[in-house]
Amino acid sequence: MQKPRLVFLLMVFALVLTSVFATEYGLPEVDPLDYTKGEIITAGSSTVFPLSERMAELWTDAGGVAPSIASIGSGAGFERFCVEAETDISNASRAIKDSERESCNAIGRDPIEFRVGTDALAVTVSAANDFASDVTMEELAMIFSSADTWSDVRAEWPDEAIQRFIPGTDSGTFDYFVEEVFDEDEEPILSANPQLSEDDNVLVQGITGSPYAIGFFGYAYYVENQDRLNILNIDGIEANAQTTDDGSYPLARPLFIYSDAGIMAEKPQVAAFINFYLSHVNDEVIDVGYFPAAPSTLDAAKRAFLDATMDDM
Repeated sequence: MQKPRLVFLLMVFALVLTSVFATEYGLPEVDPLDYTKGEIITAGSSTVFPLSERMAELWTDAGGVAPSIASIGSGAGFERFCVEAETDISNASRAIKDSERESCNAIGRDPIEFRVGTDALAVTVSAANDFASDVTMEELAMIFSSADTWSDVRAEWPDEAIQRFIPGTDSGTFDYFVEEVFDEDEEPILSANPQLSEDDNVLVQGITGSPYAIGFFGYAYYVENQDRLNILNIDGIEANAQTTDDGSYPLARPLFIYSDAGIMAEKPQVAAFINFYLSHVNDEVIDVGYFPAAPSTLDAAKRAFLDATMDDM
């Protein structure tokens, strides 16, 4: 057994022995300098990408081996993780589907879900848009399907064609929006001939290019470009920490990373990085542009990690 892995497992064991007396869950500290070799391969959600990128930067700055992170969409990420077995961690802005879990099981992987934050899906327009500031869920469905012009949605809005920019169909953001706005039926939004891209920065460019454009993506991309974008309230509710935590913002959603106990056993650097991620994510998530998961939810992720790593001892 490699020395870093032995040290890591001993720390986990010590934590479990004392966790009964703790008031909240913590994880054993890991030193990234003990994990300078091997690989950590991640892929998936473009929404989770900025958060995982931040955690990877902190890990690498502290001396750990640099993780590889690909922003390809939640669906494509699960394809690489559950079918092609090419990745160690799958980033996702939606929960794994039963069919994806079955694909994972078919290749000997049992996905473990770690909640790492909360996103408010941001519906945005250009800062040059001076007429739209709030929409209902019903109007949102019209804007992204049957309405041809803004005046089709509200008579007082301009008689100008709606230009739509949305994430690609491999994106968990696309899946989530279709589920919440169109009751899982993607035909209406795709029939409206939107411009699609898996790259949220491309969507930002499209939206800022016209006062009559609209699109949606993770809240972090709005924060990064808020000097050029306006975010719409939904049903009169502003997206903020309180409304995402209490669920009153209609488009609040969880953010996840997934891995597998076998992967973490085989690659101690992956286990250590996930430990590091869960231990420090709440210190970084707000600065990245998202909102922390509730303490009880993050504790559940830490318990899942401890259960997975203890099983291998």
